[in-house]
Amino acid sequence: MSTEASKKPSVLFVCIHNAGRSQMAAAFLTTLGEGAIEVRSAGSQPADKVNPAAVEAMAELGIDMSAEIPKILTTEAVKESDVVITMGCGDECPYFPGKRYEDWVLEDPAGQGVAAVRPIRDEIKTRIEALIASLT
Repeated sequence: MSTEASKKPSVLFVCIHNAGRSQMAAAFLTTLGEGAIEVRSAGSQPADKVNPAAVEAMAELGIDMSAEIPKILTTEAVKESDVVITMGCGDECPYFPGKRYEDWVLEDPAGQGVAAVRPIRDEIKTRIEALIASLT
C-alpha cells in the first residue's frame, strides 16, 4: 500500500491520434523513468494502430512499441494524472484546475517515413529527459 506522500508522479501524454508523438513520449518516459513515474497516453481521436515509422524509429533505439494500441482520451485519465502534456490537440483536450499542463509543439509524424520521424523522436527524448529531471 502506498501512501499519498509516496505516490509516484503521473504523466499523461495526449495527441489527436495517439499513434506517434504521444506513444513515443510515453515509451521514452517508461524506459528512461525506470518505473519512478506512472505513464499514460491517449488521443482525442485515436487511430487504428500506432504509426509504423514511429515504431521503427523507436526500435532503432532499442525501445519496442510494436504492441502498443492507440487509446481514447478520457476525463478519468486526465483526473488521475499530475502532469498533462498535449501535442497538438488544442481545445479537444479537457482541462482540470490544479494539473500541470504543458503543450509541446512538435511536428506530426503521421504519414511520414522513418527519416522524417527521427528528428521528432530525438526532440521528444530531449524533452522527456528534462521532464524526468523536473519530477524526480
